Amino acid sequence: MKTALLVIDDNLARANELCLLLRFLEEPRIAQAESSNWTGFAENNPDLRCILLGQYGSNDDQPPIDAIHAIRALAPRAALVLVEDAGQPRNLPIVVEASCSARLTHPFRYPQLSQILAKLQQSAVREARNTQLGRHSELFRSLIGNSPTIAHIRELVQRVASSESTVMILGESGTGKEVVARNIHYYSHRSQGPFVPVNCGAIPDNLLESELFGHEKGSFTGAISTRRGRFELARGGTLFLDEIGDMPLNMQVKLLRVLQERTFERVGSDRSLEADVRIIAATHRNLEDLIKAGSFREDLYYRLHVFPIEMPTLRDRVEDLPLLIEELVERAANEQGVRFALSPAALRCLGHYPWPGNVRELANLMERLAIMKPDGRADLNDLPAKFRAYYPDELAAVEAAASVPNTSLSVSTADAIVPSEPVTTLPPDGLDLRQYIADLETSLIQTALEDANGVVAHAASLLKMRRTTLVEKMRKYSIRRDDDEA
Repeated sequence: MKTALLVIDDNLARANELCLLLRFLEEPRIAQAESSNWTGFAENNPDLRCILLGQYGSNDDQPPIDAIHAIRALAPRAALVLVEDAGQPRNLPIVVEASCSARLTHPFRYPQLSQILAKLQQSAVREARNTQLGRHSELFRSLIGNSPTIAHIRELVQRVASSESTVMILGESGTGKEVVARNIHYYSHRSQGPFVPVNCGAIPDNLLESELFGHEKGSFTGAISTRRGRFELARGGTLFLDEIGDMPLNMQVKLLRVLQERTFERVGSDRSLEADVRIIAATHRNLEDLIKAGSFREDLYYRLHVFPIEMPTLRDRVEDLPLLIEELVERAANEQGVRFALSPAALRCLGHYPWPGNVRELANLMERLAIMKPDGRADLNDLPAKFRAYYPDELAAVEAAASVPNTSLSVSTADAIVPSEPVTTLPPDGLDLRQYIADLETSLIQTALEDANGVVAHAASLLKMRRTTLVEKMRKYSIRRDDDEA
């Protein structure tokens, strides 16, 4: 496995501590070297994204200028972080210091280390995004991602765009079905024509026919003038029928006729008009189940289901999360003039969240953070509670460290639980107070976990304590959740 982060430091104790913390923060592919043997790591790892440079040689007080020049020659794309003891900053020439991305002081503090890692991550994600955008058109920014599933979607879009085939896009709400439809239109020979979307589930049944096909003046009460429908508005372009599964049966019959004959009539008219449009439909519902239930026509299904595209959920392509977040942050910067960053802990937390609202939910969260953290850093505690509930238990100590400003990475402790109704009468032989409190805590924690269905964050809320405190008490008393024992 190739190295991503390289620690170069002849101060072995400091180097070992830094590597330990980096692994604790789940930084992958870490290597450690000294001034005498680091060049081999750089030569064999062209994708090296960061070098953390500490003592170089016997004197820790002197700036390692020669080492910096050598690093820039062997690893020009790697970020360079200078590691030094607090209170002993090393003076570097302005030109040399400009090549350093950051300074990291020892003893290592979580906020500083987290901020540096966040910047490195953003830089790597930005580079990956720019590389990808270089391979695809600008419109594909909305289909960004490196996962195999999203790469397959892009391939399908490019394949079907050049044809006139009807496309059916399937997937949960918020997965980007309209985005795919717009991309198909953009790459088709109809790209110079209009793209007209219509949500079939948002229009009342009695108005849907008029909305799609238009109407003549006086054809019904309120028709005070002739109106063109969406089929006419989309002439020469693409008509996107979103939420087709919510279309009433009577309209399904009329849509089927349009697809078969490529003609339609306005409401109140007997003159046929040509349907010069390409149809793209989408739904979050299972149409085969609707057919069995009698609420969707089977013949219409086969007319629409010519070229299906199934959109993956965000939880099925969680590896794309950093790229999507970077894209949304860039949008916030361009549209609102706001730029913020997510800490590694916050990003890991979002990676464990199931995302029922998919990309739309992610976009809403990023908009919220842009308002709350303009030109700042969004940490784990800045996320809403429903997201923090999915933070991995084994990383709770990181959350504890982040909640205490200017403290080293350490496990948090808190006051013991005090029973609401303390025992006032002692047994004749007395009691072991420590054991009594331990037994009480164990019982209350187990009860809270049962009531919270094993979700530690919810149990902590019931017990009116921090989540990290509960995690430590569970470790102290060897309490395991039911899913841990399965």
